[in-house]
Amino acid sequence: MTSLSMLLFFMFTSQLLFSPVCFGFYPRHYALSPTRRHWWFPAGATWYGEARGDGSEGGACGYGSAVGLAPFSSMIAAGGPSLFKAGKGCGACYQVRCTDRSLCSGRPVRVVIADECPGCLSEAVHFDLSGTAFGAMALPGKADKLRNAGILPIQFSRVPCEYSGRKVAFHVDVGSNPYYFSVVIEFEDGDGDLAGVSLQESQRDSLLSSEWMPMQQSWGANWMLNAGYSLQAPFSIRLTSLNSRETLVARHVIPAGWTPGATYYSPVNYGY
Repeated sequence: MTSLSMLLFFMFTSQLLFSPVCFGFYPRHYALSPTRRHWWFPAGATWYGEARGDGSEGGACGYGSAVGLAPFSSMIAAGGPSLFKAGKGCGACYQVRCTDRSLCSGRPVRVVIADECPGCLSEAVHFDLSGTAFGAMALPGKADKLRNAGILPIQFSRVPCEYSGRKVAFHVDVGSNPYYFSVVIEFEDGDGDLAGVSLQESQRDSLLSSEWMPMQQSWGANWMLNAGYSLQAPFSIRLTSLNSRETLVARHVIPAGWTPGATYYSPVNYGY
């Protein structure tokens, strides 16, 4: 075989092995494209809860009744293991669509991972959608028929989260106290999901800067710090996104005199 023939053979086989478009290969974490070009991959979908409801209030991510309100607006999904990622997938945004022309509009709808479906193992990727989100894929007047489809073959694409001017919300757990701080984090633009969270208390000495203390993922979108001593507010919180590893610092977002059960909002969000 000539050198030119060997080169052409190598280029052809490389395309066969690594082309995501023709052969369905997709990266493990369904990474966001920096060009925002959408790559569509196969998955299965079911629905749960009320036919026009928000799935299950509470859920494994800890968003509670917020899933039925704007900006979630009931457009949520319980993710199978490959999407939920033991809670690290909470907050990630996807577009989903179905392609049965007799029932489906073909238009993509955006959903947020807000719950877990541990038994959704029939496919490598599975979305257990709220009744509202599942019906949104249907042609007008066909939502009820679509909900009778059983496990529905769909396509999905990872997309940036965009909450239209919303700032990151920090909902302080009711069990928090000066020694133990726990918070559910919502409405992060961009990746939507988090790899890590750190807390910085106010400076105890004007000559020393306080260190960033890593928080532990307690469950879902809930992160906690068990300091073992009385923490000094106000607190700054630093977020690290899961896919891009970008950081965002919410300075003094938790004020002095903070209250368990209260929600505080950052003046900043990721730049999407």
